[in-house]
Amino acid sequence: MSRRGPAVLSLRRDATGRFLPWLIALMVFLSTLAVAAAQLLSGWAQRWDSGLDGSLTIQVSPVGDVKKGDGTPAPLDERVQMVLHALGGVPGIINARPVPMADAARLVEPWLGDGALLQDLPLPALIDVTAGPAVDVTALRQRLAAAVPGTSVEEPGVWLRDLRRLARLVEAVALVIVALIGGAAVAVVVFAAKAGLAMHQDEVDLLHVMGATDSHVAGQFQRHILRLSLTGGVGGTTVALVTLAVLSLLSRTVEGTLLPPLTLAPLQWLVLAAVPVVAGALAAISARLTVLRALERLP
Repeated sequence: MSRRGPAVLSLRRDATGRFLPWLIALMVFLSTLAVAAAQLLSGWAQRWDSGLDGSLTIQVSPVGDVKKGDGTPAPLDERVQMVLHALGGVPGIINARPVPMADAARLVEPWLGDGALLQDLPLPALIDVTAGPAVDVTALRQRLAAAVPGTSVEEPGVWLRDLRRLARLVEAVALVIVALIGGAAVAVVVFAAKAGLAMHQDEVDLLHVMGATDSHVAGQFQRHILRLSLTGGVGGTTVALVTLAVLSLLSRTVEGTLLPPLTLAPLQWLVLAAVPVVAGALAAISARLTVLRALERLP
C-alpha cells in the first residue's frame, strides 16, 4: 500500500529556481501582449463589419454644372436636395442623411487645421446613406451622376474589405505566436523538470525505499514548478498590463488617427489576467507528466 514519504525533496535550492521564473515571466509577458493584440484586432474587425455594413457615402461637389431656371449655377444646398429627391425613388435605400458641414470640416481638421485655410476651402457636401443588399451601387452611381452632375458615390465596405482581411490575418498570426510561446514554455519546463530529477536522483531513490510513490514524487516537482511559474507569470502579466494601460492612455491623446483607441473591455482585461493562471497550470501538468514518464523508465 502506498503512503506519503516523510521526507520532501529540497527543490527550492535548485538552479531552476533562479532562471525559470524569469523565463516564464518573459514568455507570459509576450503572450499577454499577443492575446491583447488579437482581442483588439477582433474588436476592430467586428466594429468595421457592423458599422459600415450597407453604408454608402455620397459626395456632392461644391462646384457643379447644375443650372437653375434663370441659367445661374444651383447652390450646393439645392443640389443636395436634388440628390435626396433622386434617392427617394431608388428601391432599397433605407435612410439618407445629409452630414452637417461642421462635421465634414472636422473630418479634415486633423490634416489641415482649423485656421483660415479650412474656412476658405470649398468642401463637398456629404450624405450618409444606409442601403439594403438589393441596391445596385453601380446603377445608383450612374443615376445620380446623370441627375446631379458632380455627384460621386463611395462604398466604404469595398476599401475596408482588404483592411478587415489584414486584421484577421494579423489576429491569426498573434494566436500562432501565443501557441509557439506556449510550446517553448512547455519545453523549458520539461527541461527544468528533467534537470531537477537528475539532480535529486539519490533523494528520489531514498523516497522510494521509504515507500513514496511515483505520484508523490511527481507531485513535489509539480508544486515546485507551479510556484515558480506563477511567480514569473504574475510578474510578466503585471508588466504587460501596465504597458497596455499606458498605450491605451497614449492612444487617446493621438489626434487624426484612423484607428480606434487601444481600449479593452472589462471581460478582455479578465482574459489577460487569466494568462498566468493558464501558464501555471500548463507548466504544472507538463512537469508532472515529465517526471512520471521519467520515473516509469527507471529500473
